[in-house]
Order: sequence, then structure tokens, then C-alpha cells
Amino acid sequence: MTMTEWGSLSNLAFASATVVYVLALVAHVAEWAFARQVEPPVERRRELVGAGAAVPPSPDVTAPPAEPRFEVVGRIGLSLTGLAFVIHLVGVVARAAAAERVPWGNMFEFNTTGALAVTGAYLVAVRLFKLRWLGLLVTAFVAVVLAASMLVPALYVAPGPLVPALHSYWLVIHVAAAAVAGGAFAVGAFVSVLYLVRERAERGGALGGVVGRMPAAAFLDRVAFRVHAFAFPLWTFGVLVAGPIWAEHAWGRYWGWDPKEVWAFITWVVYAAYLHARATAGWQGRKAAYLALAAFLTFLFNYVGINLFASGLHSYGGVG
Repeated sequence: MTMTEWGSLSNLAFASATVVYVLALVAHVAEWAFARQVEPPVERRRELVGAGAAVPPSPDVTAPPAEPRFEVVGRIGLSLTGLAFVIHLVGVVARAAAAERVPWGNMFEFNTTGALAVTGAYLVAVRLFKLRWLGLLVTAFVAVVLAASMLVPALYVAPGPLVPALHSYWLVIHVAAAAVAGGAFAVGAFVSVLYLVRERAERGGALGGVVGRMPAAAFLDRVAFRVHAFAFPLWTFGVLVAGPIWAEHAWGRYWGWDPKEVWAFITWVVYAAYLHARATAGWQGRKAAYLALAAFLTFLFNYVGINLFASGLHSYGGVG
């Protein structure tokens, strides 16, 4: 295949993946809607009664229960997300073939690769922690990122060669670490959102419907910490080790307080504060969740705002 054909295949795969992500989002919306109409299972009802929550009487439990509709559409949503991930991966690989290099040399490519990392991190979280309820947030986020990357003229860049400053294997290491860490940060933020929803319901004793089927707040709090603890060393290596080495190779200095470098460091500081507070100050629960979300907002600003609105050495492509 020619480079043009690879580029066309890449764009087609990204467009198709976006459509499948949207279908998965619809399935997860239906999952949440149907779950609101179903009483918690018998085991969970006993837990809620023991916790003092107001739970309506249970229907007849002697008959074998039919599979709830929310379980069916939830599995459909998860399957569609897995399919979208595969199509998305094809788009990233085809983009690399079209450009004859790693597929993260500009903001469009970092968007598509970073969104793939978010989906991958979510699928791992489902495997390890049974967190299918994250599907609604993840598919909405990734669908928006992919659609915007394809449709917004300021974001889309056709396949082409790298600018000279990017010709270094440290680019591969630096941006790959940042992308994987970013995917995990996104999942950690979404887990923190679920935690806040569940924790508020536990405090109010309103644990029916969707919230009653989510994992306990304490479990979500631990998962959020574990995800961030995994991502932070990758971000540290990508931003404070590989990034400066690449900067020295490209521009002859390790650190120059470029706007993107500054905000990458700010993101590192806020995530470090989150982990430090969890480990030493005993910050758990709502305070930790809010701090994790604040850290993710700094990441998003570094990821989007600096690339679009700031000038500096990173303005050519939004990597880093």
C-alpha cells in the first residue's frame, strides 16, 4: 500500500472507531437507565439494610430471576468498546505506516494515541477491578476526543514527516510514557468521579438503582489510588527524565521553562501532592478525590490549552 492509502485507511478507521464508541456510549447510557429501575440483588439488599439504608421490600425471590436488561446492554457496551479499541488500534498503526514513523509527532496523533491509551487503561481496569460502570464516562470522553480530532480543522494534520527537532528516539520514549500515563490518569479521574457519587449516596443512605450496584466507596477509593500510583512514575519518567534528555538533543538545553514544560511540571507537582497526602497525611475519601480531579484538570490544560493557545518550542505539534 502507498502512504496515501495508509492515510486513508487510518482516517477511515478513526471515523469508524468513533461511530462504534458512540454506539457503546448509547449502550452504557441504557445500562445506567435500566439499572435505575431495578432493585439491588438480595445480597446487596442485606448489606444496605445492615447499613441502615432505606430499601423497599424485596419481591418474590423464589423464582429464578431473569437477567436484568442493564446487564445485557452493559455487556453489549463493553463488547462494542473492545471492538472500537481494535478499530482504533488499526487507525493508529495505519497512521504510523502512512507517516513512516511513530504516530505521535503532532497534536492530532497524540490525541488519537492518547485516546487509545484511555480505552486500553479502561479495559484493563474492567479486567482487574470489574469497573464496567466506568464505560459511560470513558466512551463519552474518547468519542469526543476522536470526533474533535477528525472534525476540527485546527486539530487535524495530514500524515507527513517530522520536524527536525523531533528526530530522536527519545521522542518515542518521552511521548509513549506520557500517553500511557495520561490514559491511566484519565481512568483514575473517572474512578474518582464514581467514588464521589457512591460516597455521597452512602452518606445519605440512598443506595438503590445504579449507585447500589457500584462497588463500595472504600473500594473505589483504593482503586483510584492504585491507578494513580501506577501512572505517576511513568509521568515522572516521561516528563522529568526522557523529556529533558530529548530537549537537550533538540534544543541544546535540558529545561527552558517553556509553557508546556511548566504545565507538565505543575501537573507532576499536583499528582505528587495527591500521592504524598494519601501516603503521609492520611488523605482519603472526598479530599483525595477532589485533589485527583484537580490534578487531572491540570493535565487536560497542559494537553489541550497549552497546545492550542500558548506559544513556545512545543507549539509545532503538541507533543510532551
